[in-house]
Amino acid sequence: MSWDFAEDAAFMALYDAFKESGETSAMEFLAHGEGAFHFQELTQNAAGEGFDLSDSTNLEAFQQEVIDSLESL
Repeated sequence: MSWDFAEDAAFMALYDAFKESGETSAMEFLAHGEGAFHFQELTQNAAGEGFDLSDSTNLEAFQQEVIDSLESL
C-alpha cells in the first residue's frame, strides 16, 4: 500500500484509543465500540485515497496491516 495510513488522523485517534483502552488484542479492539468507529473512519479515508476496500480480500489485508501497526507501536 502506497498510502501511509499511520499518518492519517483517524489512525492516530485509533491508536490513542487502543492504548487508552488497556486492550491487549488489536483485533478484539477493532471488533467493537470505539475501535470499530475509528477503523470505519480509517477505511473511509483509505477509499478517499483511492483504495478499493469493497472486496473482502482487500479489506482483510488492510485490516491486518492496521492490526500489525497497532500492535507494533
